[in-house]
Amino acid sequence: MRNYFIRRLIYSLLTIFIIATVLFFVMHSIPGGPFTRERPVPPEIMRVLNEKYKLDQPLYMQYLDYMKGLITFDLGPSFSKIGISVNDLIIEGFPPTAKVGFLAALLIVVLGVPFGIISALKQNKPIDYFVMFMATLGVTIPSFVIAALMIYFFAGKLGWIPPFGLSTPASYIGPIIALAGYSLSFVTRLTRSSMLEVLRQDYVRTARANGLREWSVIGKHAVKNALIPVITYMGPTIAALMTGSFVVERMFAIPGIGRYFVESVSNRDYTVIMGINVMFAAFYVLMVLLVDVAYALIDPRIRFEKESK
Repeated sequence: MRNYFIRRLIYSLLTIFIIATVLFFVMHSIPGGPFTRERPVPPEIMRVLNEKYKLDQPLYMQYLDYMKGLITFDLGPSFSKIGISVNDLIIEGFPPTAKVGFLAALLIVVLGVPFGIISALKQNKPIDYFVMFMATLGVTIPSFVIAALMIYFFAGKLGWIPPFGLSTPASYIGPIIALAGYSLSFVTRLTRSSMLEVLRQDYVRTARANGLREWSVIGKHAVKNALIPVITYMGPTIAALMTGSFVVERMFAIPGIGRYFVESVSNRDYTVIMGINVMFAAFYVLMVLLVDVAYALIDPRIRFEKESK
């Protein structure tokens, strides 16, 4: 298990290094610069700015400086916000984004998995039809449409939730539902289909033939194996939710990290763009790493097969 984890960890760090390298050179290949404006900046001021932020150095020197900072968790200064570093922006913007994302992920797991299991156990019954109808409806509606409906009806017409911000517990309802809508429906459908497949396996029939109680067959044998595809999906999904949806954040005026990312793109703030992207990539890689470890814990064959190579 330790070798498996160490090998996965090395792959993860290598992936982050490649992503950071590609991001750096892609950003520096874009025409213009962080101080390019519609009204040209006087050459003398441009020279001072480039010197201050070390943009006058050769590209390989800038790359080495950036990677050195990345290793020490120093993502550099913001070009558009004087005196503020990328680290400061992430520290300020990530908590609200992560809080909403975590609650959305919790809602997906708490509702999606049981709904999928119940739907599979009640296949072709009215409750199965109802759950599948709602799940199909959910996967077809984009998150920004759900957000608009929440703001229009529940905030504007009914006044049940605040339309903007995260000032009260009720203000979380709109962003959470908008963020979780698609994934909740998808997890429900995925759990149902996986559960139906597992219930047709020979070992489940054997367990029933041996006289095990139905709740024991479902709880100990069927659900555990049916959740493997769900875990695969939830790893990157949790990372996506925890790092936020820029559109949903903008619609609900959430002071999250998405606001800084949108502003950085508009202002060509390279360090902020790279810093937030690297953070997102690291979060994704971390969640994939956790999923791999979860595989090894749930199904030991995966670990043994890898170690035997």
